[in-house]
Amino acid sequence: MNLGEAYRAGKRLLSAAGCDSPAFDAGCLFEKAFGLGRQERILRSAEAADPEETAAYLALARERAEGRPLQYILGEWPFLGLTLAVGEGVLIPREETELLVRTAAELLRGAGNPSAVDLCSGSGAAALGLASLLPGARVTAVEKYPAAFSFLRRNIERTGLSNAVSAVSLDVFDPAAARGFSGLDAVLCNPPYVRSGEIPALQREVRREPREALDGGEDGLRFYRALSRLWIPRLKPGGVVAVEIGEDEAEDVCGLFSPLLEGVRVLRDFSGLERVVAGRRKRGASCFSA
Repeated sequence: MNLGEAYRAGKRLLSAAGCDSPAFDAGCLFEKAFGLGRQERILRSAEAADPEETAAYLALARERAEGRPLQYILGEWPFLGLTLAVGEGVLIPREETELLVRTAAELLRGAGNPSAVDLCSGSGAAALGLASLLPGARVTAVEKYPAAFSFLRRNIERTGLSNAVSAVSLDVFDPAAARGFSGLDAVLCNPPYVRSGEIPALQREVRREPREALDGGEDGLRFYRALSRLWIPRLKPGGVVAVEIGEDEAEDVCGLFSPLLEGVRVLRDFSGLERVVAGRRKRGASCFSA
C-alpha cells in the first residue's frame, strides 16, 4: 500500500461512518500518524507507506469513525494562534469563541494593565487568548472540575503565558469565592448554556464532551443568573462583561444583565448567529453592590 492508498482507506472509513468532513479529518489523522501535511502527502502519494504508521493511522480513523472527537484524538487544537492541549474531560475550543475574546480585548483597549477573570475557563482558551491579545493583562482563569483544571494548567505552561494567566479552582456559584475578587476590569465567560433537555439531541461528538461543560440547566440560563448576581458586581464602574451565549438566548441574557450594565450589545458570529453579549458596569454603581 502506498501513501495515497493509505490516506484513501482512512477517508473511506470516515465517509462510511457518516463523518461530516471525512477528507479534512483523514488529513489531520494522516499527519498525526505519518508526520506529513497535505502538500507533502500529495507529492509523495506513490511512495510505499510504512506498515506500522499505516496501522496507527487506520486505528485513529476507526476511533474517529466510532464518534470520538477529532480534537481529542489529535490531543491539541488551535485557538487564536495558540495551540491548546485538549482531551476527554475538557470542552473543545471553538472558533466562535474567538469573537468573545476579541470583543473583550477591544473593549479593554487603553485600560493599561487590566485585571480580568475568565469563568468556566476549561482549557483556558478565553483567558489565554485575551492575554495573547493584550500584553500587560492579568487574567485569573477559574475552573471547578479536576480534569478540565488539569488541561488549564497544562495550557498555561505550554503557551508561555504563566506570567499573565493564573489558574484557580473554585465554584462560580459560591458567593464567598466571588467575594474574593473586587475591582475587576473585566469578566469573561463561555458558560454551559445548552438546555438540559436538548443534550440528548446534540451531535454524538458533542455528547462525548463533558456534560458539566454543556448543561446550562432547564432553560440554559443558570450560569448567567450567577454572573449577574455574584460576578458582575465585582467589576469596577466601567468594567467590561463579555459572555458567549446559545441560540435564542440573547434577549434573556440582556434582560438579566441590563440592570447592572450600560451599552449592552449583541454580536453575531461568522455564521450570522447571535453569539456574544457585552457591556460595561454602570458608571454610578459600586463594585461591592448586589
